[in-house]
Amino acid sequence: LSGGSESSDTETGRRPAPEFLGLVAEDAFGKPGAYRRENLDRVRAAGAGLVRQTFDWARIERAPGRYELSFYDSYVAALARRRLRLLPILFNPPAFRSSAPARPRRGTYPPRRPADMGELGATLARRYGPDGSFWRERPQLARLPIRSWQVWNEPNLTVYWPRGPDAGEYVELLRATARGIRRVDPGAEIVTAGLPDSTRGVPLTGYVEAVYAAGGAGAFDALAVNPYGKDPSAVLDTLRAVRAIAAANGDNPALWVTELGWATGGPPSNFRVSERRQAALLERTLLALARRREELRLRGVVYFNWRDSTPYAGGRDFFGLHTGLLRLGGSAKPALVSYKKVAKQLGLMRH
Repeated sequence: LSGGSESSDTETGRRPAPEFLGLVAEDAFGKPGAYRRENLDRVRAAGAGLVRQTFDWARIERAPGRYELSFYDSYVAALARRRLRLLPILFNPPAFRSSAPARPRRGTYPPRRPADMGELGATLARRYGPDGSFWRERPQLARLPIRSWQVWNEPNLTVYWPRGPDAGEYVELLRATARGIRRVDPGAEIVTAGLPDSTRGVPLTGYVEAVYAAGGAGAFDALAVNPYGKDPSAVLDTLRAVRAIAAANGDNPALWVTELGWATGGPPSNFRVSERRQAALLERTLLALARRREELRLRGVVYFNWRDSTPYAGGRDFFGLHTGLLRLGGSAKPALVSYKKVAKQLGLMRH
């Protein structure tokens, strides 16, 4: 590392857990068959030990109380074969569970009744948790039960809480979901939604303060942050600010960086850089975070994203569609080499 405050700490001696380095690889989830196999093989070869993936509630609960998990079964099996851990994001209720009004705004509304998401969590924990039926039915698979569950995504942004972000409502959802999951797996790790700092909603520190003001302490084990920043120092400053708020409220949760990345295309953005700069930022930032993982109580770092993508149907282009380690066509950017280099340096490459 060179320059900036990010180089001031000494190297931590102990090797992090394999799941310390993660990736979001949404397209490998959505395209089963040869494409998924090839991409998950590449994800594992890159040194990732964990994949963070949305579990789409609307796709799972097709009618009240009727859960369809075959698509997710095949995905969990594909990860287990590669010894990749999974961090699911519980998100997007079906219409019959949603709080969306008759004329909804653009975005994803939380459930009308928080307890319903607790039922979803309990159902998934019964399937994929330590005593899950999924593992009993597949004794030949490496047993990698899901023990960590992320509740929602970026609720401090209006697009993911369209009635207007409300930390009190989110804490209620967090508690209800945790109750459902822990009814099945008392030792499960409850992870907050990844919280970004954005002008499109409530600023990060204000929202974290509001979570604690609403009685959020004790509702979660890991506080997730999506600290997009222009360089390692900016990322570290964001995490230290969140850590300071938790400490001021008498809390000491683990932190988990569940999204982080830089774009190499798309519209002008604070996070748009050249491919070469993306590779350098990725390497410097991941190493800086790894060095401070004990100081920050850092559970892990998930890079966003595995591959560039195109705008969603009806959506606009934005920097997050261009943060991939792979270009749209699947060829590697220099950042993939940097990711592998970091994994190797941290002792996380597996053969």
